[in-house]
Amino acid sequence: MTEQPRQLTLNAFIYPTGHHEASWRHPGSTPERLYDVTYYQDIGRTAEAAKLDAVFLADGPALRTDVRHNATYSFEPITLLTAIASVTTHLGLIATASTTYYEPYNLARLFSSLDHISGGRAGWNIVTTGTDKAAGNFGLDVHPDHATRYERAREFVDAVVKLWDSWEDDALVIDKERGIYADTRKIHPINFEGKHLKVAGPFGAARSPQGHPVLVQAGSSNDGRDFAGRYAEAIFTAHQRLSDAQAFYADIKKRAAEFGRNPDHVKVLPGISPFIGDTEAEAHALEREFNELTVVEYGLTQLENITQVSLRHLRLDEPVPLDVFGDAGTVTDNTASRKQVVANIVERDRPTLRGLLHRLAGARGHRVFAGTAEQVADTIEEWFTKGGADGFNVMPPQYPQGLEAFTAQVVPILQQRGLFRTEYTGRTLRDHFGLPRPVSQFATVSI
Repeated sequence: MTEQPRQLTLNAFIYPTGHHEASWRHPGSTPERLYDVTYYQDIGRTAEAAKLDAVFLADGPALRTDVRHNATYSFEPITLLTAIASVTTHLGLIATASTTYYEPYNLARLFSSLDHISGGRAGWNIVTTGTDKAAGNFGLDVHPDHATRYERAREFVDAVVKLWDSWEDDALVIDKERGIYADTRKIHPINFEGKHLKVAGPFGAARSPQGHPVLVQAGSSNDGRDFAGRYAEAIFTAHQRLSDAQAFYADIKKRAAEFGRNPDHVKVLPGISPFIGDTEAEAHALEREFNELTVVEYGLTQLENITQVSLRHLRLDEPVPLDVFGDAGTVTDNTASRKQVVANIVERDRPTLRGLLHRLAGARGHRVFAGTAEQVADTIEEWFTKGGADGFNVMPPQYPQGLEAFTAQVVPILQQRGLFRTEYTGRTLRDHFGLPRPVSQFATVSI
C-alpha cells in the first residue's frame, strides 16, 4: 500500500476584525458586524470552501482588550461555533475554554454537545487563563498562580476525558423489543478525586462521534510544553524564525515520545499572519498602511500584557535596550513564552520602540509575513518540510479580506505543490488532522 504524502494542517484563527490591532480602523473593515452571527458564518463558509481543517476561536472569561482603542466581541465560543456548524459540513470547530474557570462536567457537556451536533468536528483548546482580571468575575480575590493553574489543569483534563469515556462505544442498545435503551454495564462512574477536583460521573450522554473532541493546547512555557507532551493532539505556538520553530518542534515531539505517545499524533501549529500583495512592494505597503493606523497607547498596553515590562519611559524613536527582556529564557527553556519571542526581536533586530510596537501590532508576536502569494506559500512550505511545523494557524491581518486573499491565492499554490488537500477525505476533525479515534479507557472493564 502506497503511503500517503504528509499534508499541511491549516486553520483559520477567527479574531474580531482581524489580527492586526488596527484592522477595525481600516476603511474596508466592518466592526459594526461583530455582533452579527452571519459575519462568522460567512468566514466559516470561506474556510470550508478552501478545504481548511478548522476555524479556531480564542476566548477568555474577562474583557480581554482595551475597548477604547480596539474592537472586540463577547460571543460564547461553543454557541458561536454551533452557529457556524449549521452552515458547514466538514469544517473543524475549535474553541478555547479555561480549566481554571470552568468545572469539568459543564465543560465536558458543552464540547460533547458540539461534537454531536456537528457530526464530529469539535476541538477543545485547553488554557489555564493568563489574565488576573478573570478572578474577580468568579468570586476570587486573586488569580491562581502559574503552577497551581497547571496542576489543576492536569486534573481537569484527566477528569473530562474520563467523563467522555464513561460510556463505552456500544453502550447504546436501542432495543425497542426488549425495552432496553442502553446497557448500563457499559456506563461507568469515574470517581475522580484529585487535589483540586472531585467528579463522580458517569457522564450524561453517549460517546460523541470522535470518541472525544480533539485536545488542543496553546502555551509554550515550560509547564505548557510538558502539558502538551502529555495531553495535546495539536499545539498552537508563536515563532518568528525557522530555527526557533525547529527547536520548539523537536522539543514537543520528544516530550510526546517520553510520555509514551506517537509524536506524529501531536500537530505543532505556529501562527502566521500574511499581508499578501501582487508584488512584494505592494504587500509591504499594505502592512505599512495598517501600522499607520495603530494607537500608541494600545500598543504599549499590549506590550505590557505580553511581557510584564513597561517601556513607557522611552521615546517612540528611541532604541529598545537590549537587556530589558534579559530574563526571558530560550525557546525550549522559558516561563513566559511570548516574552521570549519579544526578547528575540529586540536582540536580533534592535528596533526602536515604535518599530517594536509595529512588529507586535500584526499578530501579538506571531510570525507576520508580507509578500506575494508565492512567497507566503514558500515560507509555509519551508517551515513544513524543514521540521518547523505540521501546519499553521492562519491569522489574517483583516477579516474577511485577508482570509479571502489567502484562500484564493495561497491555498491553490499549496494544492498544486501537493502539500494540501483539494477535497476533504473524511468528515471529522480527527480525520482532517490524521488522528486516531481514541478507545474508551473503560472498555476493558466490561462484563
